[in-house]
Amino acid sequence: MGKLDVINPRTGEADHAITPATREEIAGKAAALRAAQPAWEAMGVEARCGVMARWLGAVKARAADIGEADAHDTGGCHTSYLQGFITMGNIGGWLEDAPKAFAALDYDALSPSMPSVRVQSQVVAYPLVGVISPWNAPLMLALLDAVPALFAGCSVLLKPSEVTPRVIETLFETVREVPELAAVFDYVAGAGDVGQAVIDQADTICFTGSVPTGRKVAVACAERLIPCHLELGGKDPCIVTESADLERAVTAVLRGAVYATGQVCYSVERVYVHRAIHDDFVARLVEKAQDVRLNADNPRAGHIGPFTHGPQADIVAAHIAEAVAKGAKVECGGEIEEIGGGRYLRPTVLTGVTHDMAIMRQETFGPCIPVMAFADTDEAVRLANDTHFGLTASVIAGSEEEAEAIGRRLNAGGIFLQDTFLTFAKSRTFGSDSFGWSGHGSPRIGPESLRRFLRRKSLLTQTGEVADIQDDHHLGNAS
Repeated sequence: MGKLDVINPRTGEADHAITPATREEIAGKAAALRAAQPAWEAMGVEARCGVMARWLGAVKARAADIGEADAHDTGGCHTSYLQGFITMGNIGGWLEDAPKAFAALDYDALSPSMPSVRVQSQVVAYPLVGVISPWNAPLMLALLDAVPALFAGCSVLLKPSEVTPRVIETLFETVREVPELAAVFDYVAGAGDVGQAVIDQADTICFTGSVPTGRKVAVACAERLIPCHLELGGKDPCIVTESADLERAVTAVLRGAVYATGQVCYSVERVYVHRAIHDDFVARLVEKAQDVRLNADNPRAGHIGPFTHGPQADIVAAHIAEAVAKGAKVECGGEIEEIGGGRYLRPTVLTGVTHDMAIMRQETFGPCIPVMAFADTDEAVRLANDTHFGLTASVIAGSEEEAEAIGRRLNAGGIFLQDTFLTFAKSRTFGSDSFGWSGHGSPRIGPESLRRFLRRKSLLTQTGEVADIQDDHHLGNAS
């Protein structure tokens, strides 16, 4: 099989290549991971933590290199350069949380319904977890699933996006420094057919990506009767009430919509503003948006970078064009710019939008901010909930109490109050479910994100006399 070129998002040129794994190679890696997994699980969580602590040290030594590789893959933004340190936080957090997650699953007591029966718990890891990760935030989203699976005692086979493979290659240089970990953690390169081959080998699948591909993954897992955990993006709304502080609202919405070029699953993609402040909000938003800099001249200096995956720019441009054709107005931005071979879009504010436009219905995944006026809270809630998606939502109001009352009515897994983009704050607290098309399966954040890789068993011991069939007939003949 020939090599696949990898495009540099800043230059538009191929400066890297990967060799797609064959089905035989994938099967071979899966078999090796399966063979090593029983010993990894048998270590127990404390011993696995010791191995993972050594990996944490290896990642720490290469944190800057990991950040550079992630920035090369994505086109560079502030978060890219921090990916080595974010990975350290992920591993370090589970060093503390994994033993507690296992302890919470431990049960040993007499049955309340049959007091002579002792009930004991056992958890058994899935032998092989397949992780299929996306091109946006390629390292962070891959490890959001892989790291807790490893702590759980599973082996992991990762298939990163063929668009952004460089950072994964750099990461695995650190993995190979820890032989026990390298025995149970590996990756394969390639496109969709490689992902399908991983599904064919794994015992459970974690997939992050688009709804159309997620449907295919779900069908493939259903055919094998294996569980899958899907995160499929969002069309995340933000409600700004009449009482909201205008500057606070504009600042939060702008960052939430255009950070990382809007290529974040929980980016703000729809904004509903009370009609009494709509015009003032839009005027200030446009003013502030025009101060946002591209990073075309310096990846470390600008606020937003190029589209990581060039074809995504075409999707965003189509959403803008369709909205304008149906009566929307572009207040600023709106044109894809090619600079040095990279494809960029400045923050794009649109007004006059309606729910019959793709930009208000489909995931745009770019730095676009469509703003729509509402008359009262009931209308705002109805508009925000008028979607197939339900990943996150935001509310900015005059008080925390007002924001919370509205937030409790929204259909989304994460509700951000008085700000946007707060997902990281809940990472070690508890998980949340996705609504609608945004996902399927157990939460991937919080203690539950480790438990989804464990099958639970109950061991029931009769400590008293066993029941005799000869003594049971009278139960139905009490009269």
